Amino acid sequence: MFELSLLCPEDRVETISDALDALDALSVSVEDADAQTEAEQALFGEPGMPPPKDGWQRSRVVALFPTEELAQVARQLLSLQDFFEGCTILGVNNVPEQDWVRLTQSQFTPVDITPEFWIVPTWHDMPEQAKVSIRLDPGLAFGTGTHPTTRMCLRWIARQPAGSLGRVLDYGCGSGILAIGAAKFGAVDIDAVDIDTAAVDSTLLNAQANEVQLSAGLPDKASGEYGTVLANILASPLKVLAPLLCAHVAAGGNLVLAGILERQADELKEAYAPWVKLEVADAQDGWILMTASR
Repeated sequence: MFELSLLCPEDRVETISDALDALDALSVSVEDADAQTEAEQALFGEPGMPPPKDGWQRSRVVALFPTEELAQVARQLLSLQDFFEGCTILGVNNVPEQDWVRLTQSQFTPVDITPEFWIVPTWHDMPEQAKVSIRLDPGLAFGTGTHPTTRMCLRWIARQPAGSLGRVLDYGCGSGILAIGAAKFGAVDIDAVDIDTAAVDSTLLNAQANEVQLSAGLPDKASGEYGTVLANILASPLKVLAPLLCAHVAAGGNLVLAGILERQADELKEAYAPWVKLEVADAQDGWILMTASR
């Protein structure tokens, strides 16, 4: 494997990236050329939304090619183009072979939700202190237990009195981790729904791997009222879904919402005010968990 590295101004990043893709690069990545210096520039958008710009003022663009010959051909062709003006070739370098599976696995270690409740990838041994656990590997659907929103939801589930969850709805289930967590803490009537069929499939497979019973399907599978309604999505869809989600909460039941930034708390409170009174129940790394009782 060989990588071609270039230095590009912000206004050339998209064009150069498209050209590298057309030249059969296996992958193209962009990073701040001034990272780890005083000139480093923060560049990010809202969660789930594209960044506000395509690159930094000085972006390092790295393209991977299967052979050195292809990398050198791309280098020569790019340098002849008019749009390459202002860009610089940093070089072509050999990328040492690695065990990419092992490298990926090393990035996912057991996650503690509480001292006794853990999310554990299948390639790790179970921690001795884990009395309740979910076996879960990273996949196509969101939800491995590492993100603060997922951890706060699971922490809320773990702290509920035994037998109090009632019938459970996991709306936007992703990997099914919240629905599985509810099952691990005693819920026996669980519906997990998502608009993505890959998420539905992932939920069913993960439930089977964890030996828990639940039903999974598209959103129209949700029916009637539930003692606990969980929705870990993002603030914008949560606002749109307010009447639907609240309609599914039974009298005396709980609504648990995540995917919300701290600064979005008032927006959510206002959106749900006609039905329930939302309050911030937990916070972690700029994210909050909001709950309400019906």
